[in-house]
Amino acid sequence: MVTHVSAEARGDERGALLAFVEAQRGGLRRAVLGLSDEQAARRPSASALSLSGLVKHVAEMELNWLRMGQRKPNERARTQDSYGDSFRLVEGETLTGTLAFWDSVAREVEEFIRAVPSLDDTFPLPEAPWFPKDGEVSMRWLMLHLVEEIGRHAGHADIIRESLDGKTAFELVALEQGYPSQN
Repeated sequence: MVTHVSAEARGDERGALLAFVEAQRGGLRRAVLGLSDEQAARRPSASALSLSGLVKHVAEMELNWLRMGQRKPNERARTQDSYGDSFRLVEGETLTGTLAFWDSVAREVEEFIRAVPSLDDTFPLPEAPWFPKDGEVSMRWLMLHLVEEIGRHAGHADIIRESLDGKTAFELVALEQGYPSQN
């Protein structure tokens, strides 16, 4: 899991955007490092957010934006009634399975972004009060939005993980790299 994003090869904007998205994914993935399903489902604050719920939400969010960019229907589309389930694991779901699903989404995002003719290509935004009427965004915007959205939730995950067992993001980087725990 990337912690530092190296400079892109000259002119490789797609690679740079993909690297920044992957760095944000890594922050969220590290937050669940070494946790059981039960630990990852805990909600240690007044918020309804859990680490496993954040992982699931981000994986589904990323899939949703990918499908919009591809102009394909989202096979995991949520309704108003099922939206809450995007923030928690439901019966039969595990953290391991959710991470594997997210891995498959991440691979598909990379394949798609590398294959689009231009990052200037656009797709329509859905009708929603928070989007402009008849709005369109570019593939570049899509990637920047993924950096923003995943980064926001990685920050939530840092706070939740620290509340669970005191492990900070830097300690988790060290743990991931095989360094001894500081606790």
